[in-house]
Amino acid sequence: MQKSIDPSDNLMSIKILPGEFYVTQQNEKIETVLGSCISACVRDPVAGVGGMNHFMLPVEKQSSAVRAELADANRYGNYAMENMVNALLKLGAQRKRLEFKVFGGGRIMSQMTNVGWYNIGFTFDYLYTEGFRIVSQDIGDIYPRKVVFYPTTGRVRVRKLNAMHTQTLVDQEIQYRHNVDSKPVEGDVELF
Repeated sequence: MQKSIDPSDNLMSIKILPGEFYVTQQNEKIETVLGSCISACVRDPVAGVGGMNHFMLPVEKQSSAVRAELADANRYGNYAMENMVNALLKLGAQRKRLEFKVFGGGRIMSQMTNVGWYNIGFTFDYLYTEGFRIVSQDIGDIYPRKVVFYPTTGRVRVRKLNAMHTQTLVDQEIQYRHNVDSKPVEGDVELF
């Protein structure tokens, strides 16, 4: 996670990578770049809190007896969603007021498996099962995206990136998936 002041709007800009999430009560913006990954931008408009996650795979498939670092669990949608929701609740959000905006899940290289489609399916299944409300989305298609979320207002800017960015994202996703497959997950996550 990188933090810096963006001179264009004088706001703190937090850039998150796969396996990360960030929640805030401050007037900040959260950014990420997505290929087949998913980001959920979530906020409670009454409590004035919000956050964004970035996950690459839908669910963790290894036995719960296998252990690693808790932070690595957020590479999977089931952990990334629950951890972010729990962090928002700790800041005063209420589940019934949470608004979700969902982005990503692109199939940026036709020869790769369509993990983006599985991520989209997981995301909608999770949100439906938990009773959360989706207020907007930009998912699927063949383009990578840059997403900028302003949690205090709920505003999101999405820019579809051109083909020159695609190979860089593909290389990053392949490397990240290799790392994910070779490293187990551990930690406590409160699922409710």
